[in-house]
Amino acid sequence: MSSMKRLLLAAGGGGDAITTAMVHAALHGPDEPALILTYAWERLVVDPVPGPRRPSDFTGTVPAGPTLRLVTPGSAPRPPAGSLLPRLAADLRTELGLLDPYGGAVGLARQITEAAAYCGTDHVDVVDVGGDVLADGTEPTLRSPLGDALALAACAHASISTSVHVAGPGLDSEVPEAALLPSLGTPFRTLTAADTQVVERVFDWHPSEASALLVAAARGIRGVCGTRDAPEPVTLTDASPGVYRLTLERALELNALARALADTTNLDAAERASLQVCGFSEIARERARVADAHRNTPSLPPADGSVPLPERFAHWEQSTARRGITYVTTRRIAEELALLPDQLAELRVHLLTASPARQAPPLWRLSPTER
Repeated sequence: MSSMKRLLLAAGGGGDAITTAMVHAALHGPDEPALILTYAWERLVVDPVPGPRRPSDFTGTVPAGPTLRLVTPGSAPRPPAGSLLPRLAADLRTELGLLDPYGGAVGLARQITEAAAYCGTDHVDVVDVGGDVLADGTEPTLRSPLGDALALAACAHASISTSVHVAGPGLDSEVPEAALLPSLGTPFRTLTAADTQVVERVFDWHPSEASALLVAAARGIRGVCGTRDAPEPVTLTDASPGVYRLTLERALELNALARALADTTNLDAAERASLQVCGFSEIARERARVADAHRNTPSLPPADGSVPLPERFAHWEQSTARRGITYVTTRRIAEELALLPDQLAELRVHLLTASPARQAPPLWRLSPTER
């Protein structure tokens, strides 16, 4: 067993580990040793294989218990799988433990118990950016409830003292801020610009949008933000930098899917529970998107140099700003303009040189356009 560490669980995978590291720094201090448990369940733009990854999908993980593995900067996903967790392990100050949901809530509970023993603690802080950890399953904008619900069900099955934290209500565009706030009450902590320093370098390369919006909100940015993943823009408000704490019991009371997952022992059973409670399986949706991408070649803006990059950006910016959007994520720029990494770097240099005021890190400020 290692020396005492804080134990945290990033509820939804993807960029939740980034938010969890920031919340940990805000609550306990950036130098407090900690282990963050997280899924390797990332957007298809990062990992083209549908569903979450398990330890056998990686090389170079380090055992921390019979079933728990740590992801380190020396770890790597086995192709064709992809994962940004090894690079996150290099940039974050905390250790990263890999959650394997293929054993259902029961298997996850075993991993959480092993993690608690490894850390020498009897408490876990669950952290979710956006708030879908509190979804009841009926929200029309809900897209990815399964990982969060499994986390709650596993903590309950492990019988470990658990606090549930929602950071940035509504920022993941799954449950609207207005629907969440009545259940959240007063913020337990409001993040500040100082709290974002521990993740400052991450957004130079990581495509997480919800965590980027949370960082922007903590730095005082307010306004309408356009992201790639959401059909509607997100508005940063004074509630956006808040971290809200609930008991596990209250979270389970709100999350019907988590209750239905209580005794699941494999991911197939968890998928069936999601179909029953929410009417869909996000893993099935990922499979369908992959199949559709193989059948159809999307129509993309010209990227062959025939139109200068600044001109392409200016045209796109005008069109986007006309929709009332003031800020955008780097990922939205990159994907909607179909930019390769070197083109994105070129555009970044151009924007910073020609108009430094556009930068509102980790977002970009759009120039007003004539109506």
